[in-house]
Amino acid sequence: MKALFALLIFSAALRPGHAAAPPARANYRDLEKVALAELKEANTPGAAVAIVSGDRVVYEKGFGIANVETGAPVTPAMLFRTGSVLKMLTASVLVALSEEGRIALDAPLADAVPGLAPRLSRVTARQLLSHTAGLIDPARICCAQDERALAAEVCAYRDADYFFTEPGAIFSYSNTGYIIAGFLIEQLGGERYADAMQHRLFDPLGMSHTTLRPTVAMTFPLSQGHEAKGEAKPTVVRPFVNNVGDWPAGFACTNVGDMARFAIAFMNGGMLDGKQVLSASLIKTLSGPYVDVPFGLDLPIEFYEGAKYGHGLFLQEHRGLRVLQHGGTINGFGSLIVMVPEHRFAVIVFANKSGSLLGKTVEKAMELHLPLKAKAPARPRQALPMTMPEMEDAAGTYANGNLKIELSIRDGRLLRKESYPSSVEEGPGRELEGPVRKIGADRFLFTPAGEDTAATEFLLIRGEEGKPEYLHSNLEAAKKLDAAKITK
Repeated sequence: MKALFALLIFSAALRPGHAAAPPARANYRDLEKVALAELKEANTPGAAVAIVSGDRVVYEKGFGIANVETGAPVTPAMLFRTGSVLKMLTASVLVALSEEGRIALDAPLADAVPGLAPRLSRVTARQLLSHTAGLIDPARICCAQDERALAAEVCAYRDADYFFTEPGAIFSYSNTGYIIAGFLIEQLGGERYADAMQHRLFDPLGMSHTTLRPTVAMTFPLSQGHEAKGEAKPTVVRPFVNNVGDWPAGFACTNVGDMARFAIAFMNGGMLDGKQVLSASLIKTLSGPYVDVPFGLDLPIEFYEGAKYGHGLFLQEHRGLRVLQHGGTINGFGSLIVMVPEHRFAVIVFANKSGSLLGKTVEKAMELHLPLKAKAPARPRQALPMTMPEMEDAAGTYANGNLKIELSIRDGRLLRKESYPSSVEEGPGRELEGPVRKIGADRFLFTPAGEDTAATEFLLIRGEEGKPEYLHSNLEAAKKLDAAKITK
């Protein structure tokens, strides 16, 4: 569900800017060629695409098939699982509640909701929404089905199990933070999370086909999710994954048309169909840069130094324009929304294969509508020499919940070993191990031995004393453990 991305968005995020001019129909044929080619390249059965310009949807189309077993075609009306794209919607409702005076974003949670674990009660809502609460990031796809599960799960959190570092110390992507945010919405709004989202956001925006409840989603045209390894034929994911306790982090079902309505309101000062449905102050809060995002993840819209996270949105510069974006991955689906408020432009892509984000399609849509600069050359990744003192400085064990990353020295080389224990939620345990190459100051590449995959880039982040304190990769930080506290 991560999915799975220092630049202010100026006041363009708060008031209407200039709408990008729709291209000629022939150019949309070029977009369609790119989309079909990328579906084939990504071994993804189908996808839906919507493009927003100004205050309307100027393009909407389905590609490929919704179910490999039936061959039913994808239509724009079909529902897909959002994955973490839902986070901007969860954040919208919690920020709206703060504007009603129900909770102060920078006050301890205990001021608004008593009874939480002691350490958690001192966290703030803003830290939850900006991934700075110091929380771990478990990804659970099953199995609670009772809507009381969200409150039960959060009330059962124990401080010792859910924090890997102090709140406010560093950005580290955490679904747990948004699960707690959804719990706050329940407690403050006086109704179940799914009902609060419906009454406070989906209904006012006219998102009439958006729901958290699978039993509602199945009454609409619904794409099935798929998985495929390598070039193997995609297969339908069964069962349709659902964990009510984790709904706020990414379990909604929606279509590109509904999501486009949110984008239109967001980029037009909160106005939609002639009505003020989102406040300008809410939009400012969501899109305001709050925390630095260390480079460490290659998305279709790549992160470079200067990327930040607001509240449910990544903020960055891309080819000369300031963009807001969020991707999402969940079993069977991938999603991506990119908004350029200055040009009142957005593109939304939902795909029906795990982790499929279709970045080339998104990039082509942007090229057709926006005055993008030429693509920057690829960041050089050639290996640099690494001295023994540098390796000794980096070596150690870094941890975030069940994730353990060990950097060690063997035969004069720096190696990285990752271990993931087995669990009911996440399946069999696994280990990845391989060499590390230095490619810059505190910047490295890790290639697991025997893995047919691109190298993972990671960054060491130093503390006040100049020693490595965190290892940051794939949007998550792992804290370096004191050698005396490491258990073998």
